[in-house]
Amino acid sequence: MLEVRDIVTAYGKIEALKGVTLSAKENQITCLLGPNGAGKTTLMMTITGILRPRAGSIRFHGDEIAGAPAPQVVKRGIALVPENRLVFADMTVQENLAAGAYLRARDKAGVAEDLERMLTRFPRLRERSTQAAGTLSGGEQQMLAVARALMTRPDLLLMDEPSLGLAPLIVDEIFEIIAELNNDGTSIFLVEQNAHKALEVAHRFYLIEQGKVTFEGTPGDVAEDEVIQRAYLGSGAV
Repeated sequence: MLEVRDIVTAYGKIEALKGVTLSAKENQITCLLGPNGAGKTTLMMTITGILRPRAGSIRFHGDEIAGAPAPQVVKRGIALVPENRLVFADMTVQENLAAGAYLRARDKAGVAEDLERMLTRFPRLRERSTQAAGTLSGGEQQMLAVARALMTRPDLLLMDEPSLGLAPLIVDEIFEIIAELNNDGTSIFLVEQNAHKALEVAHRFYLIEQGKVTFEGTPGDVAEDEVIQRAYLGSGAV
């Protein structure tokens, strides 16, 4: 459903993405692994229209979206759960969820239905629905960021480092949620530092190093420790 071809994205004269090519299939979890500074977040921001690529193609359901403004990308069915969650700290949980549906303001009945669905899926958010988002725990904020993105009714959910900074038990819970969402039919493109957890849920993965995809495969194609060595130590060949 998503095809990225030869994407080049730069910050000034520095190219962060140097011809990235990858794809994500419908109803699957596709994972992108790599060290800090490899270009993972830059790719997410390019796909979602926050950054404009210098070259290359991004096709979603066959339509070209490279360089499209972020609101248009959301309308087409792509939602981002950003790194570090980035909830609206001074707004309540319920207001954050409503903000996720800002492009659907006229569909009041549908938004109300989805709000109730999110509060049912994430019971802790219901308990804290009138609480300021900035007062939630890290795990609760991550749940809120996921629920806010789901309020757009996306065909493809992009998740940037969902386990970052969370305790191990909360990480397990977040990955259970990721697996449940996929089982319910949500296609997911996942950037994740925790390679062990990512490979447990991924149908396909890519490695990115210094702005270039260096390997792709399915979990089980190669030993997990070899994947991790290549992704995070940059030594040895997979």
